[in-house]
Amino acid sequence: MPCLNEADTIEVCVSKALRALHESGVCGEVIVADNGSSDGSRQLAAALGARVVLVEARGYGNALIGGIEAARGRYIIMGDADDSYDFLEIPSFLSKLREGWDVVQGCRLPSGGGRVLPGAMPFLHRWLGNPMFSFLARRWFDAPIHDVYCGLRGFSKEHFVGLQQRCTGMEFATEMIIKSSLHGARIAEVPITLHPDGRKAHSPHLKTFRDGWRTIRFFLMYCPRWLFFVPGALLILLGLAAYVLALPGLTIGPMTFDAHTLLYGSLSVLCGYQSLLFGLFTLTFGVNEGLRPAPRGFNAFFRFLNLERGLVLSLVATLAGGVLLLQPLLVWRAKNFGHLDYASTMRWVIPGMTLVALGFETILASFFVSILGMQKR
Repeated sequence: MPCLNEADTIEVCVSKALRALHESGVCGEVIVADNGSSDGSRQLAAALGARVVLVEARGYGNALIGGIEAARGRYIIMGDADDSYDFLEIPSFLSKLREGWDVVQGCRLPSGGGRVLPGAMPFLHRWLGNPMFSFLARRWFDAPIHDVYCGLRGFSKEHFVGLQQRCTGMEFATEMIIKSSLHGARIAEVPITLHPDGRKAHSPHLKTFRDGWRTIRFFLMYCPRWLFFVPGALLILLGLAAYVLALPGLTIGPMTFDAHTLLYGSLSVLCGYQSLLFGLFTLTFGVNEGLRPAPRGFNAFFRFLNLERGLVLSLVATLAGGVLLLQPLLVWRAKNFGHLDYASTMRWVIPGMTLVALGFETILASFFVSILGMQKR
């Protein structure tokens, strides 16, 4: 149990947890990971028989990491010390863990069989934030859960060590679900009942908009497909569509697509290509640093597109762009360096400059990805 000034509720939470262990015949311990309480919380917990672990580094995730690392058991059940979770439901989590599931996630929402008592969850959390983020967890990461934010969950200590969790704040619980899903862990869901927060001395630590934004940011960081690859691909397609319309100077109704359309198309292509490259950088860094497993085809992609092939492709693009840029110069010379038809010459200049820019970006990206992909000793 992470704890920060929970004197109002720590006693009832510890008592329920000890009772659940006793009634189910489990040899276990109740650990309270105290994160700097000044209201006597840790003394109250220790008096009831809990093992109090002092965690100096502040943060919800830091408290949990400290408590989990200190745990001596094979299985770990984590839950908040605000009396919103009924620790008498621990046996149902242990039963699933003994069946071989890596993570057993509680579900408070009716969509997963859970129950939310009146006043137990803010309106926006219940009907917007939690369902939306749970949907994204299922859609983006194939996580088989309906309540991604539920803090009552169980897992094996071996599985936790393998995840190498990094988040020190409220994202800790979400990181566990995302990483477990990416690593192909077996995740089960247990319906539970959420009770109203029993604390009176202070408001909940969770802040709706601050922690909502942190969750969105975290989801996007772990899913470069939606942050970089999909937007990048759409921008490139939009730019190529502009090229198809503007290169021949098509007129559709009252609209004529000319050199200005080419400029917008080039901007779209360059931005899209940058987005794809940043997606590649993010994915390479994440895999190499152990933040996520390599997706299917990742290693084969880099075996095919290595530094040398990247440099060849960049050279081809740069040379092709140079050829296009040479054509207007030849026309200008043929006219004794006089006036040019800009609508015509820009159809050579804009694609040529775009190809040169793409080639130069590819040179830099090839070296940078090679550096990111260097194996640690």
